[in-house]
Amino acid sequence: MTTLLLLIIYLAFISLGLPDPMLGAAWPAMQIDLGAKLETAGLLFMVVASGTIISSLASGRLLKRFGTGRVTFVSVLMTAVALLGFHFSPSVIWLMVFAIPLGLGAGAVDAGLNDYVAIHYKAHHMSWLHCFWGVGATLGPIIMAQFIAGDNAWRDGYLTIAGLQFALVIVLLLTLPLWNKVTKLNNIKNNEVVDNSNEIANEENNENTKPLKIKGVKLALAAFLFYCGIESTMGLWGSSFLVEVKGLSAATAAGWVSYYYGGITVGRFITGFITFKLSNRTLIRGGQLIALLGAVILVLPLPSIFSLTGFIIIGLGLAPIFPCMLHETPTRFGKTHSQTIMGYQMATAYTGSTFIPPILGFLASNTTLGIFPIFIVMFVAAMLFGSEKLNVIIKKRKQNQGFNTSSAAL
Repeated sequence: MTTLLLLIIYLAFISLGLPDPMLGAAWPAMQIDLGAKLETAGLLFMVVASGTIISSLASGRLLKRFGTGRVTFVSVLMTAVALLGFHFSPSVIWLMVFAIPLGLGAGAVDAGLNDYVAIHYKAHHMSWLHCFWGVGATLGPIIMAQFIAGDNAWRDGYLTIAGLQFALVIVLLLTLPLWNKVTKLNNIKNNEVVDNSNEIANEENNENTKPLKIKGVKLALAAFLFYCGIESTMGLWGSSFLVEVKGLSAATAAGWVSYYYGGITVGRFITGFITFKLSNRTLIRGGQLIALLGAVILVLPLPSIFSLTGFIIIGLGLAPIFPCMLHETPTRFGKTHSQTIMGYQMATAYTGSTFIPPILGFLASNTTLGIFPIFIVMFVAAMLFGSEKLNVIIKKRKQNQGFNTSSAAL
């Protein structure tokens, strides 16, 4: 029963990933068909991400009132209707309208399922959960590429994804009773849940301490901002960069972007096993260095095939960062404030997804999309710098804790 529900959750996360990269992959064809400006994709993306932020902030109340199963069912239904709306949209205005439910549905699913897996399943499932998001994000551009390769039929691509979403809606409807049964079963086993987070300084465990006042929290928030900004920028503008700067066809570019998401997917699947051997901190640092290498490859004046290599390397590098940073939260800041800080991190992550890609779109429309790889290098470097500075703070905190413990013993 528990395994069956986990499979359904994985399917739901595939559906969450399917529409995320489709706008970026289809935009070169959509832009011509709709007679829109380049930066319009950034505005559409901002509407979707804004809806995601709103529903994520409201998800706590919704989940408590209606339960994860019902919220997931309604959210996937909203995304299915929105994607169907994209298929029929005659203009950019209608795309803007349907972008609202697309974002609202995605945010509630993301927050609800992450919370459910964190509470009811073991830690390594978090990496695999986000791996399945990558499966959807990889399939999305591949499906779209197949449709736009022939006659730029991007609308049929959205119709296909909408059909897959409606199929999942039926599965979720039929399995609604399963959520309560598994929740009750896991509540009985609650005593088996072990908190492996390290104890930190007393002031961080003090309930009166404001979470944002804890040293390092703001650096952690900045890392989430940069990470989601990078991931979303790659997905939204990667295809346009390959078409306008590297001279590839829209279909080929969409296919290449799918390899980027494939790198994230494969990387997260492998990370689920590596977490048994390496610490979150090591995986985060290694991922950032690998992503930086891939971004540098995009900057260098190399043949187009190296751009494909750069996209894959960036995807592999980004793979462990997000789930490992989420899982590291209690270790970094203590269990007293981890839930609140987790909410701050998710909100900041969505903020990065909302505003950073449109900023690049605005700058590129006034200059050139050639700034795309430079932009990525700068943000990966900033994320790495902030993470390493946070590691120094945490190391000093542990050293001080050890010194205080020794003094107390004396």
